[in-house]
Amino acid sequence: MRKGRPVFEEGSGNVFADLGLKDADELFARAQIGFCVYRIVKARKRKQKEIATLLGIAQPDVSHIKNGHYSRFTTDKLLDFLKRLDRKVTIHIGPRRPGEPYRQVALAL
Repeated sequence: MRKGRPVFEEGSGNVFADLGLKDADELFARAQIGFCVYRIVKARKRKQKEIATLLGIAQPDVSHIKNGHYSRFTTDKLLDFLKRLDRKVTIHIGPRRPGEPYRQVALAL
């Protein structure tokens, strides 16, 4: 096998779009929101049972959050988790520039 320089391709910033997945913008937004939930939960340093009670979910679902399995939850459910974690959620609607994703999440923790 010939060794040479590795070939890299710059990504779009959305791994789901780069993989050609259907609903890539939705998946990316859900992943960003889910990661925000994860960071808050991790910072709380509570037992999974306590987090489950706080979020109104079963303990195994807390494991899904901690393991990054955000596709198991709807965007609405993830936003509800943020509310239960005492976070403010702001939705900004504006014109889309060419090449920009239709959905974008900005996180401030």
